[in-house]
Amino acid sequence: MRTLPMYKQLVDFSSNDYLGFSKNASIFNTTHKYLVVNNILQNGATGSRLLSGNHNLYGELEDKLSVFHQSKTALVFNSGYDANIGFFSCVPQRGDLVFYDEYIHASIRDGIAMSNAKGYKFKHNSLSDLENLVERHSARIKENKAAVYVVTESVFSMDGDSPALKEMGLFCKKHKLFFVVDEAHAVGVFGEKGEGLVQEQNLVDLVFARIITFGKAIGCHGAAILGSAELKNYLVNFSRSFIYTTALAPHSVATILQSYYFLDSKDGKMQQQLLQNAVQFFKNEVDQHGLKEHFIPSNSAIQCCLLPGNANIKAVALELQENGFNVKAILSPTVPKGQERLRFCLHAYNTPKEIEKVTVLLRKLIDK
Repeated sequence: MRTLPMYKQLVDFSSNDYLGFSKNASIFNTTHKYLVVNNILQNGATGSRLLSGNHNLYGELEDKLSVFHQSKTALVFNSGYDANIGFFSCVPQRGDLVFYDEYIHASIRDGIAMSNAKGYKFKHNSLSDLENLVERHSARIKENKAAVYVVTESVFSMDGDSPALKEMGLFCKKHKLFFVVDEAHAVGVFGEKGEGLVQEQNLVDLVFARIITFGKAIGCHGAAILGSAELKNYLVNFSRSFIYTTALAPHSVATILQSYYFLDSKDGKMQQQLLQNAVQFFKNEVDQHGLKEHFIPSNSAIQCCLLPGNANIKAVALELQENGFNVKAILSPTVPKGQERLRFCLHAYNTPKEIEKVTVLLRKLIDK
């Protein structure tokens, strides 16, 4: 059974606040100033975006997102969960097929389950298994009886690893499949200015839709779907998690906007560099202390240490927390049985000293 944890003042190796934006005083202050200067003194949106909640800030934010992420359009949702169930429950139609990585996020699985399309999983990051799926359903695909959506994450939330995005995108283009990429854990972390892995690898033209979220490296709340004008118009008309909910408050939208302006600045670049330094230092410490065999290979801010068994992993996590480090245990069935792990989330504000201490302690606990 899950329980809600009590907040403790520990060294943060747990949150998704990769760049420290959620606590950034500059973003906080510029957001407040922006609202005051523009006379937006309003606590709530007052309704859904299709009724009274589509305040002017939405247009400014979606224009900024389109330019920043090299997309034709952007449509803001209230959360990453809302965006994923909103897309997958309405875009794939009856008779269509959705091929998804077996480790895909629960929100995407839920969206597929809510749709009238058929969903089939392929082995994690396995292009060959995806090819087998396409071959198995080739007759329907060739006869144009089914649109096929291929779904992956650019950085997987429970492993921190990435698929071969370019190869997968080219495969989808060759077979006329719709490639959809969730960039929740890549935005702010990868790319020259934190645009994500799709842009870093120049794959925008290979992707039908991208899902980005603002509750992680952007340090706010909400999400957006990036894609064509036709896709945006369709979602506005048919995505139930967009239509039937109160819009984000002006303050939330303004915070996302100011976070993007900060990300697009020298200070934002500095935070990105600090994060990359922390990731590299952590990987070096893991190697130095002989821990590499326990870790899933990853260049992202998510570094996972596999220690099988729920009881075992919970005990190690508890000792880390009792020693001042907020490291969370990820248990089965959230991850497959036997793949329980400690999930280390790294941040721009994690110091070399903190990283050294936690890896030394981890080595001692594993050797117990």
